Amino acid sequence: MRIVALLVVLALATPVTPALGAPEGTLTWGLHVTLAAKWLDPSDTEAFINPFMVLYAVHDALVKPMPGGDNTPSLAESWSASKDGLTYEFVLRRGVKFHNGDPVTAEDVKFSFDRYRGAAAKVLKERVREVQIVDPGRVRFQLKEPWPDFMTFYGTSATGAAWIVPKRYVEKVGDDGFLKAPIGAGPYRVVSFTPGIDLVMEAFEGYWRKTPSVKRLVFRSMPDETTRAAALKAGDVDIVYLLSGPTAADVKRTPGLRLVAAKPPGVPYLDLPEQWDPKSPWHDRRVRLAASHAIDREGLNQAETLGLSRPTGGLIPRVLDFAKVYEPPPYDAARAKQLLAEAGYPNGFDAGDLTPFPPFFSMGEALVNYLQAVGIRTRMRTMERAAFLSAWREKKLRGVIMGLGAPAGNAATRIEVYVTKSGIYSSGVVPEIEDLFARQARELDRKKREAMLHQIQQIMHDRVLHVPIYELAFLWGVGPRVEEAMVDAIKGFSYSAPYEDLKVRAR
Repeated sequence: MRIVALLVVLALATPVTPALGAPEGTLTWGLHVTLAAKWLDPSDTEAFINPFMVLYAVHDALVKPMPGGDNTPSLAESWSASKDGLTYEFVLRRGVKFHNGDPVTAEDVKFSFDRYRGAAAKVLKERVREVQIVDPGRVRFQLKEPWPDFMTFYGTSATGAAWIVPKRYVEKVGDDGFLKAPIGAGPYRVVSFTPGIDLVMEAFEGYWRKTPSVKRLVFRSMPDETTRAAALKAGDVDIVYLLSGPTAADVKRTPGLRLVAAKPPGVPYLDLPEQWDPKSPWHDRRVRLAASHAIDREGLNQAETLGLSRPTGGLIPRVLDFAKVYEPPPYDAARAKQLLAEAGYPNGFDAGDLTPFPPFFSMGEALVNYLQAVGIRTRMRTMERAAFLSAWREKKLRGVIMGLGAPAGNAATRIEVYVTKSGIYSSGVVPEIEDLFARQARELDRKKREAMLHQIQQIMHDRVLHVPIYELAFLWGVGPRVEEAMVDAIKGFSYSAPYEDLKVRAR
């Protein structure tokens, strides 16, 4: 078998750097979300970026997004693909161990893939014919047919399939035991975890890339934004995520604090699942377009993210490969009312609940008001994050959903999740899109593939399947003890990473 190398890893991978000294100090985060136990296990990774906040600390992947690029070799020192596009082979890095001392082997890689059941698991399992253990340090993926997006689905944060867990340990303790006492191969090991409250981790000095600089990391759930900001100002935490509006402005002008913006490939948008019901007002394209005209995207941008986000008319953010750029329709309440009247709703209609992606509740309130102003009457319904995601995934949410997702990947990975019949957050099927999506997945000619993905996005746009709002600027507050917070070090990643590169300011 002829193998053509796709990466010369010693040139592209982040170099192994010896530690200058033992890890010291503690950094504490005030998180905008409730810590979920499932984030400790890569096998159930959702199509959102949040789990990777934990995965980058506790676990490691064969390849993963790093400062060096989307498919940076990590537990694998190299990977290659055959000319026919049917075989991908990974050579494991020698001497790498899990936190319990077990070596990372090809068996762990196969086991982790077979066990994976998270985002896009169905697509991956349908396209991979077999995972072969060539020897303890080499593993081979045989595809059923050429698939140009294999490394995008497998080796980026589009899924958690490439993140490796220890086979022997998981089989010994079981899935529940693994969540209670997770063992990974990442730069930090879990010391304690209180679901929904906090996660405490300490540096794993045997981490292959480098010994982390900071000894202890503490994640604390603080869903209330004002509580997070107050804790930052008091010095109780060092980094807080998701600040908005007046709170962000206050942090920005506070001496000793920094306001920074990560630029994840995330687009808040309105998901309208009832559009597939012929009896629903949302079934009429004019009603969906009216909702789009009703939103003052730039006003919302200024109010929520101090003008740092970028209004858009496309669900796929322009930074992702194969994205087609759409400017948003203008804010025009009169046009929105006219469209509603043309659709048979001159007095508007009751649209039920508007359920925002937690914890973007202030944004949800603004959206309720914008829709109300043109006659689309909704009531905001807030949910705890895990309950929201489960209900959304199980198609139990009605009315209007304010969705958001920001994993890496490309236009195809986003379309799969939110538009196709296999997508875990899609609510209906457009046969033309299904056909184009299947064809582009087999197409090896990049220009032809791009044309098909652009065609899919045009259909999404023309039909107003969603109401995109803006490409999100994700605002953090950083305290005075932090020398290096690793903001945007990994292109498009919302959170601090790589954790082993964090630095505490010398006293």
